[in-house]
Amino acid sequence: MDNLKVLPLMPLRELVVFPQTAVPLFIGRTKSIIAVEKAYQRDKLIFLAAQKDPKIDAPTPEDIYRVGTICRILQLVRLPDNTLKVLVEGLARGRIVRYFTTEEYFSVEVEEMNEVLEEDAETIALMNLCKEALEEYAQYNKKLNQDTVSTLLTLDNPLEFVDRLSALLNLKVEVKQKLLETISVKKRLETVLGHLRGEIEIIKTEARIRERVKKQMEKHQRDYYLQEQMKAIQKELGEREDGRTDLAELEKRIKKKKLPKEAKEVVWKEFKKLSLMPPMSAEATVVRNYIDWILSLPWYEKTKENIDLDKVEELLNKEHYGLEKPKQRIIEHLAVQKLVQKIKGPILCFVGPPGVGKTSLARSIAKAIGRNFVRISLGGVRDEAEIRGHRRTYVGALPGKIIQGMKKAGTINPVFCLDEIDKIGTDFRGDPAAALLEVLDPEQNFSFQDHYLEIPYDLSQVFFITTANTLYTIPAPLLDRMEIIELPGYTEEEKLEIAKRHLLPRQLEAHGLKPEMVQLSDKMILEIIRRYTREAGVRNLERELATICRKVAKDVAKNPKEFKPIKVTISKLESFLGIPKYRYGVAEEKPQVGIATGLAWTETGGALLQIEAVIMPGKGNLKITGKLGEVMQESVQAAMSYVRSRALQLGLPLDFYHKVDIHVHVPEGAIPKDGPSAGITIATAIVSALTKVPVKNTVAMTGEITLRGRVLPIGGLKEKLLAAIRGGIKTVIIPKENEKDLKDINPKILKPLEIMFVEHMDEVLKIALDLADPENLFKEAPFLDVWQLVKLEDQVSQQGISH
Repeated sequence: MDNLKVLPLMPLRELVVFPQTAVPLFIGRTKSIIAVEKAYQRDKLIFLAAQKDPKIDAPTPEDIYRVGTICRILQLVRLPDNTLKVLVEGLARGRIVRYFTTEEYFSVEVEEMNEVLEEDAETIALMNLCKEALEEYAQYNKKLNQDTVSTLLTLDNPLEFVDRLSALLNLKVEVKQKLLETISVKKRLETVLGHLRGEIEIIKTEARIRERVKKQMEKHQRDYYLQEQMKAIQKELGEREDGRTDLAELEKRIKKKKLPKEAKEVVWKEFKKLSLMPPMSAEATVVRNYIDWILSLPWYEKTKENIDLDKVEELLNKEHYGLEKPKQRIIEHLAVQKLVQKIKGPILCFVGPPGVGKTSLARSIAKAIGRNFVRISLGGVRDEAEIRGHRRTYVGALPGKIIQGMKKAGTINPVFCLDEIDKIGTDFRGDPAAALLEVLDPEQNFSFQDHYLEIPYDLSQVFFITTANTLYTIPAPLLDRMEIIELPGYTEEEKLEIAKRHLLPRQLEAHGLKPEMVQLSDKMILEIIRRYTREAGVRNLERELATICRKVAKDVAKNPKEFKPIKVTISKLESFLGIPKYRYGVAEEKPQVGIATGLAWTETGGALLQIEAVIMPGKGNLKITGKLGEVMQESVQAAMSYVRSRALQLGLPLDFYHKVDIHVHVPEGAIPKDGPSAGITIATAIVSALTKVPVKNTVAMTGEITLRGRVLPIGGLKEKLLAAIRGGIKTVIIPKENEKDLKDINPKILKPLEIMFVEHMDEVLKIALDLADPENLFKEAPFLDVWQLVKLEDQVSQQGISH
């Protein structure tokens, strides 16, 4: 082969042909087709060189590499679409010396390049290393033709081996062109060995990664496959749309919802996390629920207030009879809120017996000012998480009752009623009352932290109202955050009006009766109040009215055409409600010795308390029964000490307590009783039993006694006075220091009662004992101090004389 040749040139795109290799080519460009045909017609020799940029369709000499391969055309086939398929064999490397001008095809003068074969040990070692690397590469890369690899491994000629191996490897065009331009066989072997080892390392790394990912994803792929099958089945059944639709709808909701900056950042973060999860995974459900909770809460939504004080007062008076003081306080609070627009607190706490209308009053406030109303009951709540919620790490976690209530309200400024706040419990799961400290503190609740949400929530615009039956079970820090408004029990007159205005019409409507079907006079309603109920509220009264309505409804349902309006009389009342449950007036029918009537306060209102004392021959023992608490037992001891100190003035033997046993009993022994306010009643009963002077049956009393006979003030006065009226009491004895408390009591309550103020036990006995001449009591004997009494007792014991 001559050193210089003039040959047709065919540019190649993304291909480098090496000597010692046979390559099939498909030719479509016109110039290339003409060049191949000219070469085939002449001596079948052609020069192949790669284009620098494969995208160029009509390359110029500057676009073609100068080093290429001199090839022989072994086969030429013309295809039906006028393109050619040729098989060429590389013969030697060549370099373009110059281009000849021709329009039909490229014609170039080519200089054959002489290769340098270093026949030394290093070349042989490099060739052996290349064969080892090729063998290992073939094991990992199954796409290689194994027959071709086997043929290569049998070659002993380094020059042929390196060219054929370069053609076999999947290298970039630039790398292959560099190998073609390198005339040193040793350098070509080094370059090919480096690329082989690099490919082997890449394949090994990919294999390790695939194995690791396979192990990690095997379960997920199985689950995903099953989930996709389930989705396809559900989609065919029309039961469920694609999960992407759900995510798109959720994204729209997030964009539409107005959220604080912190909440928005959290929601978008969780949404991105959700979009990467399999839709049916447990974690996706947790995240979706969390996002739904945040989006369903009111953050800026609020009802527009329309505080019309006249309207509020009218509505409260219409829906609630009585309760003047509570209603006045509520109107004052709303008046301040109207002027200031936004006011922090106070938190109102309605305290009163069951059935007096605490919860319904809170609902009426919401209605009057146009706010949404939500109520949660705290009775029996023992877990702090009920208030603050559970952390999302727990299965089935939910926000606390406060956040749930806000979601139910739908606005950020509802009237929120926390019912039965006095009945919160405490155990190992925490103290819910302590969790409420933040909720009910106007200085803190603007950033309330729920464990489930974990983002601050503003409760400062909520109008909190709490209800309780008693205050002593509420922790002091919690009580300090609330303004107490007491709702005392109702008088008979108030109960009558409530029954006529609210209870009876409601029950008639509930039982499908018309007002004219049941004729219930004021007298009969009072009879029900007096003989069938004994309560501070009106719940039992409503139940009794409901019983009457049920009986009448049964008669109407049996004979609707023949039914005539029923006028309720005493006899009818007994047939409807049974025999009376209570005697009207628990007071005794006539004065009795050793029985005094006291007034007590209970959680359900006031009550009459009968105290009995009996004297028996004995050795001076004092017995106390009736399940009395420690304070009340001490009151008995104090009363007894007072009586002993006044023995001479009461006409008793000085050593009377040595010869008799005194038994003090408070009936209804199964009910626990405690407190100091029965002191004067106990003393009166003991004096009556010792002196055999009866106690007036129309007198009731309340007051704490001291050892010197002083009468100290008591609490719960209004409830006690209401109990006295219910019991038919005419005269009530109360401590002088409680006179100021009467100013807060409706004069209508005091009208049927004669109130007597006392400062000393002597005054109590003059009023309570049924004496012919009360003023002569304590005048028959002078008051003696304790040393004179001791001296007289000694004389009695020595001489046996009696007073």
